[in-house]
Amino acid sequence: MSDEKLYELVCHVSNEIFGKDFLHKAFFNKRLRTTGGRYMLRSHHIEINPLVFEKYGMDELVGVIKHELCHYHLHIEGKGYQHRDADFRKLLQTTNSPRFCSTLMEREARKTTKRYTYKCAKCSLLYNRKIRLNTKKYRCGKCYGDLFLVSLENLK
Repeated sequence: MSDEKLYELVCHVSNEIFGKDFLHKAFFNKRLRTTGGRYMLRSHHIEINPLVFEKYGMDELVGVIKHELCHYHLHIEGKGYQHRDADFRKLLQTTNSPRFCSTLMEREARKTTKRYTYKCAKCSLLYNRKIRLNTKKYRCGKCYGDLFLVSLENLK
């Protein structure tokens, strides 16, 4: 879908559902990662994440457009346009707009963490650490003996 088709769709949704004209620009923004779209307060433009259409289709795209148009029309009219405002929540309900969009990015698998185990040369006390320790700088907290690295594990 092109930016021109998106603009036509935004104008159509604005007229059909809100009964008001959309007088600014609407376009796709590939740099949006976690959000479906955003309304720009200063320029009044609407940016849409192209992944919304690619992953979930036209129904989800129209839902995101309706959500952003709620921000747009309330801001233009000088009413509460933020998510926490009663005006915004009421308009979401009356236009049947979604409060959130579907998940666009899968969460990355947790990085493997390393676990360092150090042992005191005098008293044999074990120390488990996530961060590597400088054994020339630090000593045992119990007997002030020298520390040395016993093992290095990769944990998930």
